[in-house]
Amino acid sequence: MIAATWLLSLSPSASVAAFGDLDDPEDVTAERMAVDTFVVRPVGAVATVLGAVVYVVSLPFSYSGGNQQRAYEALVQDPAEHTFRRPLGDDF
Repeated sequence: MIAATWLLSLSPSASVAAFGDLDDPEDVTAERMAVDTFVVRPVGAVATVLGAVVYVVSLPFSYSGGNQQRAYEALVQDPAEHTFRRPLGDDF
């Protein structure tokens, strides 16, 4: 399962590289939105779900260490915000 996630994470970078320089947030094109819709967002959704699973498994350890909030933010909140709250085609 980890290998599949790793392989999925390789495809967004290859797809984005194929479209050239897409780093300018003012230049949101249809191609950039399509890559975001069909590649980046699904990978982000998978990362959010896997992060939630890892968070639940690590909860006893992070709770005993007192950093359960940081673990939640890193494993669940950040991927979810990147996937669901950012404008389409921006900042990926």
